[in-house]
Amino acid sequence: MTAIKHALQRDIFTPNDERLLSIVNVCKAGKKKKNCFLCATVTTERPVQVKMVKVKKSDKGDFYKRQIAWALRDLAVVDAKDAIKENPEFDLHFEKVYKWVASSTAEKNAFISCIWKLNQRYLRKKIDFVNVSSQLLEELPRVTEESVPSGENQSVTGGDEEVVDVYQELNAREEQDIEIMMEGCECAISNAEAFAERLSRELQVLDGANIQSIMASEKQVNILMKLLDEALKEVDQIELKLSSYEEMLQSVKEQMDQISESNHLIHLSNTNNVKLLSEIEFLVNHMDLAKGHIKALQEGDLASSRGIEACTNAADALLQCMNVALRPGHDMLLAVRQQQQRFSDLREQFARRLASHLNNVFVQQGHDQSSTLAQHSVELALPNHHPFHRDLLRYAKLMEWLKSTDYGKYEGLTKNYMDYLSRLYEREIKDFFEVAKIKMTGTTKESKKFGLHGSSGKLTGSTSSLNKLSVQSSGNRRSQSSSLLDMGNMSASDLDVADRTKFDKIFEQVLSELEPLCLAEQDFISKFFKLQQHQSMPGTMTEAEDLDGGTLSRQHNAGVPPPVSSEKDMIRQMMIKIFRCIEPELNNLIALGDKIDSFNSLYMLVKMSHHVWTAQNVDPASFLSTTLGNVLVTVKRNFDKCISNQIRQMEEVKISKKSKVGILPFVAEFEEFAGLAESIFKNAERRGDLDKAYTKLIRGVFVNVEKVANESQKTPRDVVMMENFHHIFATLSRLKISCLETEKKEAKQKYTDHLQSYVIYSLGQPLEKLNHFFEGVEARVAQGIREEEVSYQLAFNKQELRKVIKEYPGKEVKKGLDNLYKKVDKHLCEEENLLQVVWHSMQDEFIRQYKHFEGLIARCYPGSGVTMEFTIQDILDYCSSIAQSH
Repeated sequence: MTAIKHALQRDIFTPNDERLLSIVNVCKAGKKKKNCFLCATVTTERPVQVKMVKVKKSDKGDFYKRQIAWALRDLAVVDAKDAIKENPEFDLHFEKVYKWVASSTAEKNAFISCIWKLNQRYLRKKIDFVNVSSQLLEELPRVTEESVPSGENQSVTGGDEEVVDVYQELNAREEQDIEIMMEGCECAISNAEAFAERLSRELQVLDGANIQSIMASEKQVNILMKLLDEALKEVDQIELKLSSYEEMLQSVKEQMDQISESNHLIHLSNTNNVKLLSEIEFLVNHMDLAKGHIKALQEGDLASSRGIEACTNAADALLQCMNVALRPGHDMLLAVRQQQQRFSDLREQFARRLASHLNNVFVQQGHDQSSTLAQHSVELALPNHHPFHRDLLRYAKLMEWLKSTDYGKYEGLTKNYMDYLSRLYEREIKDFFEVAKIKMTGTTKESKKFGLHGSSGKLTGSTSSLNKLSVQSSGNRRSQSSSLLDMGNMSASDLDVADRTKFDKIFEQVLSELEPLCLAEQDFISKFFKLQQHQSMPGTMTEAEDLDGGTLSRQHNAGVPPPVSSEKDMIRQMMIKIFRCIEPELNNLIALGDKIDSFNSLYMLVKMSHHVWTAQNVDPASFLSTTLGNVLVTVKRNFDKCISNQIRQMEEVKISKKSKVGILPFVAEFEEFAGLAESIFKNAERRGDLDKAYTKLIRGVFVNVEKVANESQKTPRDVVMMENFHHIFATLSRLKISCLETEKKEAKQKYTDHLQSYVIYSLGQPLEKLNHFFEGVEARVAQGIREEEVSYQLAFNKQELRKVIKEYPGKEVKKGLDNLYKKVDKHLCEEENLLQVVWHSMQDEFIRQYKHFEGLIARCYPGSGVTMEFTIQDILDYCSSIAQSH
């Protein structure tokens, strides 16, 4: 075991600056036996650390390795199992219990004894030793670090380490001394007995020297003992004096204790006085209202600027006094309660006086504004409320004070303001719209004719004649065109571009006057009544009631100010109450404009859209934006109605059976509508509405042109289609409407197709027999007869050909073309000026037919010498002379 202990010290613990004190060979209880060593160690450096290390032999060799270590301070219990009988088992209680079986009881006892000694020397915490014999736990004197002499080794290797264990390794100095001694004695190694004898002799010499030294110092020891006795006597005398001093100081201590207690009470009293003074100063500073403020609240002049400023300052001071945060217990003081009651009385008194004064101001404003209405009765302008707003804004801070202190009176003032101002604005706005209507119609009599002043009379004239309209001569096309535009309103012929421009300017002026009026009033309401305009949060508004009922919201009935989220809604509700007549008056004005001329809806749609767009950019949820948006819906409906009525009139049009058709009225009206719309909607915001209307109208025009062409008896269908689609194509090309590019191409194609069809149909009549003859020739060829064999057919031989050709000499051809020219002239209308175009197309088609006939003669009658009685040059001369003669 000693060899193993030495090997473990050398290989494992010395490299870690540790000393091995005790070792026991153990195995775990109750399992397959695997031997290992439990080692008790201490570090060689301070502070000393005591550990218990488990060392196990490696599986791959004969060397040992460190497996686990515990600090001895973590050991709670050492259980030896039996204190009487020999038992190799023992338990160590760390964070869990480890059960061990030692190789022998002696090793177990020696290891437990070492643990007990280490615990006594190094640890303050005492380990419980259970079932351990008392012989193993014999008390050893504790050797502290201070008890080690300064000249000796002060590491953990000094002191009484021999008590811990018999084995003690030599330190470096000891090894060096032994080596020097052995070098001085050559026989130390070869003759150990001689070396031991020499050491013994030297030891005896040293002992003798020590004894002589002790004997020489005996006299000095006696002198020292005498001095110690004298010192002890002096100490006894000092102790007696100290005892007397202590008795004297005891009475002084009692007096000082009394003085200290008295000082504490004085300090406590001073502290309480300071705190009391602080509380009184707090109440005086925060709950004392100056006499000047009280006088301003009770008697201040609310009509002058100086008086308003004094009242405002006094109201703010009163509010600060009432809202001061009292400390705990203040509200139980009688003086505080009396002061609070006084403040409440002042607040009530001033709130009543302020509300009464402002109500008088509202009433006076209504009378003052009424006196100025006569000045604006003949001008299309609304009275300016800026001076009134400027005067009232002086009270804005007082209104804010009233809102936070007495919401009931604030709400009453709000209702009264709405009542007075709504009546005032109603008179002003109605007079303003009356002037606008008179300017639109020109005279009062005419305004009555159009149903002003609330009348519901219908316009003169009847719409029953719409179903009896017929297409007249081209000379009265414009009058018929104008009649078709009548949709229960005035005839378009009664108005011109100047009238429409005048209406547009008046309507724009009306909107331009209303817009700043509403914005100014809304801005004033926000500032005067202290309502936020731009902090609305969706989904948080209170449940608003009708303002006519006298409350702004149900939760306000208790006099509680509304949350910020509902203040924007309050502004909108106030504006609705004040300007409740704007929307009906605008609708009446729009209805009048629509009665005067249905095309006015185009002007109104553009103007109203622009103003709505402008208002929404400022505030999408404002009263102005909402109201104009509602009116815009009405304007859009009138616009859609105008389009629908035009389409309906197209469907109801009737044509005359006795006169030629020419350009259909609704085609001309589409041209007028498109030209007007393009000038109105240039750079407009609602261009999309016009494009949709264009699409509906052009489809209706196309369908009804074909319908009229099919029903025409006097004018050929191709002429009706050709002339009207040529007019539509010319209109779309001139106006360059991007959304109708497809319809423009379609109109051109229809015009071209029907022109060609009309030319081919008309040219079949001047050379009718010749046409029939060659149609028969082509039919025989189509049946499979060779072209050179057609002349052998009885009905189509050379003699029959010559007979047909002789019937159409040059003179007859010219006569037939002249008759054809006259017939075409009767079919075509003068407005479209297509006669020369058609005649030139007929000339080209006639020449094409002539060449076709000559080709058939050359192929089917080769070598016959048969030719036409006239040439292509003759045809050109005939056509030219006929055109010039007419």
